[in-house]
This record gives sequence, C-alpha cells and structure tokens, in this order.
Amino acid sequence: MYRILFSLVLRRIDPERAHHLAFAVIRRLPWLGIGRMVARLTGPGPELRVQALGLTFPSPFGVAAGFDKEGLAVTGLGQLGFGHVEVGTLTAIAQPGNPKPRLFRLIPDRAVINRMGFNNGGADAAALRIARMRRRPGRGPVLGVNIGKSRVTAVEDAIGDYRRSARVLAPLADYLVVNVSSPNTPGLRGLQELEALEPLLAAVRDEAGDTPLLVKIAPDLTDEQVERIARLAVDAGLAGIIATNTTISREGLRTSRSVVEAAGAGGLSGAPLAARSLEVLRQIRRVVPPELCVISVGGVETAEDVQERLDAGADLVQGYTAFIYRGPLWAASVNRGLERLRRER
Repeated sequence: MYRILFSLVLRRIDPERAHHLAFAVIRRLPWLGIGRMVARLTGPGPELRVQALGLTFPSPFGVAAGFDKEGLAVTGLGQLGFGHVEVGTLTAIAQPGNPKPRLFRLIPDRAVINRMGFNNGGADAAALRIARMRRRPGRGPVLGVNIGKSRVTAVEDAIGDYRRSARVLAPLADYLVVNVSSPNTPGLRGLQELEALEPLLAAVRDEAGDTPLLVKIAPDLTDEQVERIARLAVDAGLAGIIATNTTISREGLRTSRSVVEAAGAGGLSGAPLAARSLEVLRQIRRVVPPELCVISVGGVETAEDVQERLDAGADLVQGYTAFIYRGPLWAASVNRGLERLRRER
C-alpha cells in the first residue's frame, strides 16, 4: 500500500515538505491515542534485545541522526519499532541550515542527496525539550544525541563549540556522538585528521563524563585513515564508532547524470552506500577490541541487510533513507524479519 502511495503521490511532493508531513504524524503518535496500540503491533520481541554501551536496546535496529534533528519525535519513533533514536545533528548555536532546495530523491537508486546543513534550534533549546521528554512516564527507545560544529564557528575554535554542546546534552543522552563527517558544513571533515581529532575527542570526552561517547566517520576516508581513527578511538577511551555518514561520491548511480548534476553538492545516502559501509565496518572490527561498540549505518533496507551487518561485527545498526522508500512500518518489518531469521538459524 505504501509503495503505491509513494509512487502515485509522495514522489511528486517536494522531499523536504514530504518529510515534514510524515514527521508531524510520527511526532503526534503518542498524543493521537494510537501510539500504544501501534507499539503493540510494531514492537520487537524480547529475543531481539541487545546489550551495548552498557545499555539494553529493545532491538539492534535504530534510526540514524538526521531524521529527528531536534528530539521532537523520539517517543513516536520508538512506537514504530525502532530500538534506538539518534537525534541531531545539534549545534551549540542555532542555525537555519543551507538554502532550499536541499534534499533530493534519486529514486532509481533508492537514494537521497542532502545538503541540509545541520538546521536546528541549538543545543540549549534541545536540552530543555529532551529534559521534558525524559520526565514523562515510560522508558521509550534508547536515546543517542549527535553533535556537530556550528557553521559560524571557525574550525580552529571547534573544540569550544563541541564542548558547549556536550556540556548541556551529555547528561540527557544515553550516548553521545561527535559528528566530524558531514560534507555539508565547511571544514568539518578536516576534523577527521588525527592532529585535529585527537584533542577534540579528548575535550568532548571530558565533558561527556559517564555518558558513552562515540565518533561518526565518513565513508570517503581511505582504508588507512579508517584504521588510524579506529585505533585513536580505542586509545582515546571512546565507547564506540559509527560507520558511516553520507558520501560525496557519485560513482555507479543509475539515476541520469542530468538529475544528479541538477541536485548538486551534498551527501549521498541510501542503497549505493551499502557496499562501502559494510567494507568500513569490517575494517574497523578487524582492528578494535570486541568490547568497542561499532554501529553500522549506510544502505540498510531489509532484515537481511541488518543481519549481515550484525554478522560482520556490528553491535547495532541504523537506517534512515529507506524510511522514505519503505514507509512507516519499515522498522516493524525489519524487526519481524530479524525474528524470523533467528528462528531459522
């Protein structure tokens, strides 16, 4: 049914507007009187529970940062079956993001190009919102908070900017993520260079306190860079790595070149990222100890995709882009598929 609706209606709506319409419904699930009923239908079975980061996740499958940028729909996303929700990317200073249009579907590739630019109301406003949510009854999904550099902050001042966000958000998060890998903030990816990344991670780790800290990396790093950052994460005492963010590559796309060129700059996510994301996961797992949490994201659509990542060494798996193409019951479908795969083993 959703695929028919997408084909006939949703694909004709501007992607960012379509996102806001869907997001508004998900955000209101708890208040529409149907959230708990939906959760009974979509919730993962107890056999899918996972221990990671010192936490219990209802399912290994969660929604990646970018879908809920402000922490507005965490409860609703949990009621749709996601075992964890990573909100953000949040910045210390509120910012509108890049000019529109900034979100583009590549339908033949089941992919998206975005150059949103960390549009959000700032860390302080998000902290107040998340604190109110935490006071409500019911545990909800595990909550991750993803932080990035404010656009107006110079790269050389990035440490103070990240520290400010971590100071207000870490106490409210189940885990905290340092995002240095989005292609949509000038200079941000340069922070993945070891001489910049090492002091940054040390500073945020100090602010995070007991909250598990992870770093999110790009798929466009060389294999050598991936391994160096993985070893740095271990040496810096981080709890884990998220691999990977969106890619700036446009290789191997089926969408016509004119459509891709018209979309312009931005990070590509979705099915074309699957092979590289899986490759980076295997690289990281080869060089880090078993206790370091690795979260795999990029090109995941089905329960089989999720299970492949788990078999390759991921502790948790995230998705986002396939939400656009598979609809609101996507997480429930993945959970049911994982339960089936467990029974068949």
